[in-house]
Amino acid sequence: MNTVQIGLLIQQTGPAGIWSPSAEACARLAVSEINRQSGILKQHVELVVEDAGRTVADARAAARRVVRSGAQGIVGMLPSYARRAIADSTFNLVPFIYTPQYEGIAPEAQTITTGETAAELLAPGLRWLADHRDARRYFLCGSDYIWPRSSLSLARSMIPRVGGEVVGEAYMPVDADNYDSLIERIKRARPDVVLPYFLGGDGIAFNRAFHEAGLCPHVLRFTSAIDETIVYGLPPEATENLFVSSGYFASVRSHNNGAFLERYHTAYGEAPPPVNSFGQSCYEGIYCLASLVEHAEVFDTRAIHRLAGHTPQLRTARGSRESAVVGGRHPIFLAELDGYDFNMLAT
Repeated sequence: MNTVQIGLLIQQTGPAGIWSPSAEACARLAVSEINRQSGILKQHVELVVEDAGRTVADARAAARRVVRSGAQGIVGMLPSYARRAIADSTFNLVPFIYTPQYEGIAPEAQTITTGETAAELLAPGLRWLADHRDARRYFLCGSDYIWPRSSLSLARSMIPRVGGEVVGEAYMPVDADNYDSLIERIKRARPDVVLPYFLGGDGIAFNRAFHEAGLCPHVLRFTSAIDETIVYGLPPEATENLFVSSGYFASVRSHNNGAFLERYHTAYGEAPPPVNSFGQSCYEGIYCLASLVEHAEVFDTRAIHRLAGHTPQLRTARGSRESAVVGGRHPIFLAELDGYDFNMLAT
């Protein structure tokens, strides 16, 4: 049987490196399942995992290495600031599937996105907090790059519509090592809610600082930038009054997620990398690419792009329909943390 290579681009270092074990495990699970089902176009699939590094230049170089190595498609789970560099490096050469949640600005023409947008994730939570927690004063903060800035710009426009006001906004460099000045600004602003949008491990650092400052019992936090992996890096007391919106939680009870988790734990045992929205997006990214190629019957970027939004996806962990559509939308969940448990409040 002939072999087809798929490149998986993930950051294995830096703040986003926290997601790399789960991302790789989920992608390898998808590849093994596809190979048991006769591969892609009856060709055995080989996954090539490449570290996209910390910078735009690192990501560009990684994409070029993967293309030169003979990969016929790329799945990328990495920060938005690196997306364009990969899209430019793969333009009309191989299809590029970008899997995590993102700011929602129209992506590059050569990029197929599968994750939720900031608008989808922010709107339900802001409305719920206004209605159920009487939230009125909001402080916005995050890592200083396009995803947090664009997401929080959108939040700034939404907050007045739910009867609130923005009382502060601040950004920190990626991989910042001290949050004292930010915590002091939050204290002075006296918000009801903080919206923290920090990248990966920076989310652990900020929320630890927030807890150590004694703010958790008094100030709500709402974000879509926190998942199971980040929460496990916090003391349980640091999750008090923490609300999260996502298109996927490992604790969601559904046919699709139950089947996915059973296959995941069968493959990796009882103590694998924790399943989370960013990691499982790579599982779906592999299946997205496979489904598009099978329907196009060729690894051709133009043919594949024409099929996005019109092609059934072979498997998904999200939603309730067994065969979702590539590029289709899935339910958004709002959860409140209780220690390390995500308790569902609304769908």
